[in-house]
Amino acid sequence: MVYMSVFLLVFFSAEDYFCGGLLSSPSGTLQSPFYPRNYPNNANCVWEIQVKSNFLVTLIFRDIQMEGGRCLSDHVEVYDGPPYTSPLLGKFCSGFYRTYTSSSNLLTVRFYSNSRYTYRGFWAEYYSTPADQSTTLQCLPDYMRAVVSRYYLQSQGYSAWKLSLNDPSCKPNITSQYVIFDIPYSSCGTVTEGNSNTIIYSNLITHHSSDNAITRNKNLHLHVNCKMLQNTWAQIMYVVDNNLEVTETQYARYDVNLTFYHSGSFSWPVYDSPYYVDINQNLFLEAYLHSSDPNLMLFVDTCVASPTLRNLTTVTYDIIRNGCVRDSTYNTYYSPYRHIVRFKFNAFQFIRSNPSVYLQCELVVCRTYDYSSRCFQGCITRSKRGASSGQERVTVVAGPVELKEDDAGNRNV
Repeated sequence: MVYMSVFLLVFFSAEDYFCGGLLSSPSGTLQSPFYPRNYPNNANCVWEIQVKSNFLVTLIFRDIQMEGGRCLSDHVEVYDGPPYTSPLLGKFCSGFYRTYTSSSNLLTVRFYSNSRYTYRGFWAEYYSTPADQSTTLQCLPDYMRAVVSRYYLQSQGYSAWKLSLNDPSCKPNITSQYVIFDIPYSSCGTVTEGNSNTIIYSNLITHHSSDNAITRNKNLHLHVNCKMLQNTWAQIMYVVDNNLEVTETQYARYDVNLTFYHSGSFSWPVYDSPYYVDINQNLFLEAYLHSSDPNLMLFVDTCVASPTLRNLTTVTYDIIRNGCVRDSTYNTYYSPYRHIVRFKFNAFQFIRSNPSVYLQCELVVCRTYDYSSRCFQGCITRSKRGASSGQERVTVVAGPVELKEDDAGNRNV
């Protein structure tokens, strides 16, 4: 059994705390480190609030106490989507009951501090509300699902039976309430484009007017886009013409599994949890990206071992970091597919700690032939990664692994 999670943590080796992460509950709270005590003067925390597709996020700051002024040092930033690549809704360091609402199901909060004097910080809460259900979109691992309300179409003067994609041979499923398009990423006229940081899958839903010479209906162009930024899918559906414009944006995440196998043939996965092993035993792992796009590939950037799942920052051991192998027993294996990576290392135990070992790996998804992407850069130093340190990775956690006991109940060491 494998425990899989996707999240972003910002942590500090010199301090016994961490901040930031993925918040995926329908409602919740977030606060600066050590709140209501003074926050540290070296914080850089990023929270991504991602609720269900086709819901919006409302964020309310109930308490804010920082340096004030022009917010040059300590401040909070709120982004309408992923950090740095989305519109900045606000940057502040003081005020009361500031409220922000996203245009999609993802809102990002960044807290930064580097001033000499620190203060109480901030405390905020968020909740989610349903978005307009006239048009909805999901970016699933194998296809895009666009759903259009028949009531909405009727109110605009359109027929459900006259909607089609770029490839009109790909027909929708029409129910009593909805028109549903399941759009593959590699067919039905879907167009793929992008660069080293972005992959966009696009299609177009149009309405065919009657065979008459004229029509008094507005032209309907429903653009459907799934946009990938590192490990984040931006799901966008919008209608564009001179008279009518509707925009919907959703966000989802790659589905990546990390699985232990019994041997280097990678034929028999391990279903036991905990996975009991001998000291120095070969541990074989496979990371698998679920996607129908054949032009994507996986790269193992970092794998870190820890004796606890609750805190993967205090006591750690690097297997590989920033593409640089740190453990002498680490080795890669041939994979028949680019979206699968296979590797191994030998079992060990932490001294003066519990017998369990958890593995947290950061993987990067790239376009197969984009030779400027992270997947082709190999081992790089942290200083070279500085420009993109705020970008996310696909993070998966596997384990626990524990050493077998002998008949007397002793660990085999």
